[in-house]
Amino acid sequence: MYHKKKGEKMSYGIVGLGRFGYALATELARMGADLLVIDRDEEKVRELREITENAMVVGNLDRKSLMETGIQNCDVGIVCIAEKMDLSILTTLNLVSLGIPKVISKATSPEHGEILEKLGAEVVYPERDMALRLANRLQAARVLDFIELSEQINISKIRVPEKMVGRTVESLKLRHHFGLNIIAIQNHGKVMESVQPDYVLSRDDVLIVAGSKEGLIRLSDWAEKN
Repeated sequence: MYHKKKGEKMSYGIVGLGRFGYALATELARMGADLLVIDRDEEKVRELREITENAMVVGNLDRKSLMETGIQNCDVGIVCIAEKMDLSILTTLNLVSLGIPKVISKATSPEHGEILEKLGAEVVYPERDMALRLANRLQAARVLDFIELSEQINISKIRVPEKMVGRTVESLKLRHHFGLNIIAIQNHGKVMESVQPDYVLSRDDVLIVAGSKEGLIRLSDWAEKN
């Protein structure tokens, strides 16, 4: 049975080692997280025993079997078996009923996600979110990365448009014109977190801005106009 290690480190219990669950487990382990992984596939579990000693083969994901793994001792439980909706819903219900402080479940459709939310889980849509990030990166060619925090707030990394080169941050008035705030500037790997109004932008700068998708699109349109 899994028992959380002493200390302040967050612990995660992952149920399901498909592509999403396997990648998530690998990344969390790389970050040094306290980790429990569960799947019915012995081969996948055996592979992940190389990164965590808490990798268990569980054929039946009923409440009793899950409790025997010790997953209720985790801070976060993550259900990564969305392709089988009935199993996803049942497993989510079981994790919530075990009293895990935070349960996150992968969904494949809005209807699926709505059910999971009603059970008390936080819902993620990995395929949809990946598609949104790709679409936004294609829509604004200068965008290097895009993170959607909410419908209103996004954080983007963009190359400095030619029209901005040689101008000060204050003179651009990005907040007034586009509703965007520069929260940092990156240049040759170095990040300037405190951006001064009189800073003069160079061609090698990368702006890290916060604001809406619409504001980013308006900025891109403005940058492309002669």
